Amino acid sequence: MLPPGEPKWRRRAADRPKEIIAAALEVFSEHGFTRARLDDIAKAAGVSKGALYLYFETKQDLFKAVVQDAIEPRLLKIRTGAGTEIPFDEAARLGVGVLVSAIQSNPRIGGVLKLIVAESRNLPELALIWHQTVITPLLSLVSDIIRRGQRSGEVRSGDPELFAMGLLGPLVLGLLWRETFEPIGADRLPLEALASQHLDTVLKGMKA
Repeated sequence: MLPPGEPKWRRRAADRPKEIIAAALEVFSEHGFTRARLDDIAKAAGVSKGALYLYFETKQDLFKAVVQDAIEPRLLKIRTGAGTEIPFDEAARLGVGVLVSAIQSNPRIGGVLKLIVAESRNLPELALIWHQTVITPLLSLVSDIIRRGQRSGEVRSGDPELFAMGLLGPLVLGLLWRETFEPIGADRLPLEALASQHLDTVLKGMKA
């Protein structure tokens, strides 16, 4: 319990960047990047607009933080679990499972991907942030797991990065489906079932 008259933000100062990032995710996914206003993000986070600039110099910096916050902990979890000497099938299912769980627990990230697709032509810096923060490290990580499977004789020869794209493709479809079609009445896509069935099919095709 705070002493009478004690400002609440002092107790929560360490949490403020996280709160700003969470608020920015909501505003970006709802309004897009161009129409998202820093005033709206500050209001949603319960801080002044000036407080935003203590942590993020530009709206692009804040967007990058949103993307990093959404993906980097999941990449670390995949790297920690699937980076060990476990069978390839198990590593692939672990990695895809982590990503499915991330999407299920944070559906707003689909709005960010839709934003990238919609605005990348006019704002290529957003696509660059997504590519550098999500696509490149994720493809690199999954490709490394596939190369390890090829070296152990579990995975047939082929381009590891193309195999990785084949593994991850349905997750991109799932994100866009949920963000674009479900709001207008399309059937809900069972992402976990889609990923599981896809893995059953594609892993058989990748076996040596």
